[in-house]
Amino acid sequence: MTANEILKHIEPLGTDSYKRILLKHGINEPVLGVKIEELKKIQKRVKKDFQLSLDLYDTGIYDAQYLAGLIADETKMTPKIPRNWLATANCSSMCGYTVAWIAAESAHGWDPAIEWIESKKYMTAHTGWATLSSLVSIKRDDELDLKELKRLLGIVEKTIHTQPNLVREKMNGFVISLGSYVKDLTDLAIKTGEKIGPVSVDVGDTDCKVPFAPDYIGKVQKRGTIGKKRTTARC
Repeated sequence: MTANEILKHIEPLGTDSYKRILLKHGINEPVLGVKIEELKKIQKRVKKDFQLSLDLYDTGIYDAQYLAGLIADETKMTPKIPRNWLATANCSSMCGYTVAWIAAESAHGWDPAIEWIESKKYMTAHTGWATLSSLVSIKRDDELDLKELKRLLGIVEKTIHTQPNLVREKMNGFVISLGSYVKDLTDLAIKTGEKIGPVSVDVGDTDCKVPFAPDYIGKVQKRGTIGKKRTTARC
C-alpha cells in the first residue's frame, strides 16, 4: 500500500464526533477523526514498513502521522528522523506520544531526550521527558544509566512547579514511569513524588486527570508488577 492509497482508505472512516474529541485534546488540523482502532487494523496488515511510515508522516495529516508511528521500523531509524518528526509536528500529542515512542524504541533515543529536556521550547522539552518515560519502560535496567536517572529526578523535584503546563505533565509522568519500571529507583521516585505533591495541569475541556505519582506507583506495587517492562512504547 502507498500513503495515498491509505489516505483514500481512511478518509471516509473519520467522524465529526471523534474529530471534536481530538480537537479538544489539542490536536490541530489537518485531522480526519479516524479512531485508533481503525488505524490499528491497517497496522496489522502492514506490520512495519519504514518507507511507508516516512511517507505517511510527510502528509502532515494527524491520523496518517499517528499510523506512521504505529508502523515505523525502529531498527531503521536514524538519529535524524525523530528530530525531523519533532521539528515538523504541529501538536503536543504528536510530540509527546508518536515522536517520543519512536525515539525511545530506536537505538538513538537517550541523547536527544537529554538534549530536548533542556530546551526552552515547551513542546521540545515535553517530548524529551516523554521519551525518557518510554525509555525506562522498555529498556532493561542494565541498559539504563541509573545515576543519571537519579539526577533527573532531582531536576524534576526542584523545577516541576515552575515549568510550562505540558512539561509539568510529562515530568510527572517520568516520575511515575521511573517508579513503576525501574525497581531500584521505585522508593526514590515515591519520595520524590511526595516532596513534589500534587501537580496542577490545565487539561482544557477534557476529563483527563493528572495522577499523584506516589498513589499511581503504589497501585503498581499492589499489582506486583514493579519492574515489569513493556514490549513496546507504542500503543
